Amino acid sequence: LRERGLAKAAKKAGRIAAEGMAYATVCEKCGVGAMVEVNCETDFCAKSAPFVQFVKDICQVVLENNPADVEAIKDCTYPGTELKVSEVLPEKVMSIGENLQIRRFARFDKNTTVSYVHAGGKIGVLVNLAVEGGIDATTIGKDVAMQIAALNPRFWDKSLVTEDVIAEEKKVLVAQMDNDPKMATKPQQVKEKIAAGKINKFYEENCLMEQKYIRDPNVKIKDLIIENIAKIGENIVVRRYARFAIEA
Repeated sequence: LRERGLAKAAKKAGRIAAEGMAYATVCEKCGVGAMVEVNCETDFCAKSAPFVQFVKDICQVVLENNPADVEAIKDCTYPGTELKVSEVLPEKVMSIGENLQIRRFARFDKNTTVSYVHAGGKIGVLVNLAVEGGIDATTIGKDVAMQIAALNPRFWDKSLVTEDVIAEEKKVLVAQMDNDPKMATKPQQVKEKIAAGKINKFYEENCLMEQKYIRDPNVKIKDLIIENIAKIGENIVVRRYARFAIEA
């Protein structure tokens, strides 16, 4: 019976897993943060208790084992058992009844890490902050995480935007003017100058530090961090972040 069940699980492995859940957590004792995205076939399954627990267990595996990649996760011991994840996975596919795929993960083991899960796992965010003086930066970390969840910045600072990205953005802006009856007749050099002037708007939309804070559009994220630095008297720097979104 078990062999027949595993055979059924193998058949399910070919089915499309486009739904799922992102989950992020931080170990209270060691401060290590981990986030995973696990996919299933239906939204109904994604909300079910067995699937949610499976996702949390996989996140715990990442937290404790620091795997090199997704395949390495499968060689780790599944929580509460003596079996490998690869051995438990077919059993979970059988019991849950859908194809399950561990898609990706992130793990931060230095500095201060804050996790945030939005809409029951539709979006997960992990933010890593360098905080001087051992100050608790959970509140500002949550604010930044919610910002990332809402607006999905491509870069954390405009200094990281490469010249080729800027060139491509200018090209798009010029093309838009070429297709605008009011702008199409303007000289090319004028269009290029206008495009260059609009790059600041690109920074505001795509760079975390330049984005307007979702709770107060009069404040940029970089200003919010400066305010917090002034309050706590210690420096705070966003080192890195990860954002996983379930996009069926």
